[in-house]
Amino acid sequence: MTPTSTSRRMILDCDPGHDDAIAMLLALAQPVWTVEGISIVAGNTTLDNAVRAAGQVLTVAGQTHVPVRGGMAQPLVRPLRTAPNVHGETGLDGPVLPEPAVAPVDEHSVDWMLRLLGEARDAGETVEVAATGPLTNVAAVLRRDPTLAHAIERLVVMGGAINEGNTTPAAEFNVLVDPEAASIVFDADTEIVMVGLDVTHSAIFPGARFDELRALNTPVGTMAADLLDFFLRFHRQQYGLDGVPIHDACAVAALLRPEILQTRHLRVDVETASTFCDGRTVVDLWGVTGREPNVHVGTSIDVDAFTDLMMESLASY
Repeated sequence: MTPTSTSRRMILDCDPGHDDAIAMLLALAQPVWTVEGISIVAGNTTLDNAVRAAGQVLTVAGQTHVPVRGGMAQPLVRPLRTAPNVHGETGLDGPVLPEPAVAPVDEHSVDWMLRLLGEARDAGETVEVAATGPLTNVAAVLRRDPTLAHAIERLVVMGGAINEGNTTPAAEFNVLVDPEAASIVFDADTEIVMVGLDVTHSAIFPGARFDELRALNTPVGTMAADLLDFFLRFHRQQYGLDGVPIHDACAVAALLRPEILQTRHLRVDVETASTFCDGRTVVDLWGVTGREPNVHVGTSIDVDAFTDLMMESLASY
């Protein structure tokens, strides 16, 4: 299903996070849609840190008119696990960032999404959603009113994988943080696209191109390069890479331009109680369960188109 409206509306639900910060910049650079707001969830770092980080990114980008709202500070049923080994203690370690020039809106992001999606549904309209952190906020919305799924034109999720994990041998971080939430979301009655590690680990932005960002000689270009420099340390140590997978930006790119992502419509279930496979997205590649497909699973991405889109977007600030 391709959006037909010439005035697209989108929500970005995220947990900044270096790659979330780049995803924010990518989303905000697009004239084809209105970013209705940034919804924050705890994941890469605590909720307070993530809200602050979002405000800092918006301040550097000159986008402080975009409202930020904090959402769920804990997963639905388990304690929060964060990723300071990847993103540092603040969630955005690396660059020197200014104090946020705008305060977050005093409204819980789950309440906001309930209101926004409810208004859209009642008006016969839809909103697109990119979810690039744990799915706690989105699941909380759908648990309170499952019919709001009908107001979501397309929900693109950065999370999961067909064949690998990055936090355990079996599980990707975003899903592992709140697998119960992922299970709720993947069964929602809307079009869901999963952009998992199989895709994002192929979309490597080379370290040699970081200087191109600095050469833009803009606050955004410098911030992006500094973010990616810090992000590279982990990926060089963990994977031996000379570049970084900008996971969350892949999801925003796939929402913006669905043609860059190859998908298969498959059954995806989430393991929530396993010694070795907790948080795994179990993808039924061959239909052996007989269960109805529920997710458009990303299998490959046009890396050149993605990289070009990212560079063009960051250069537009």
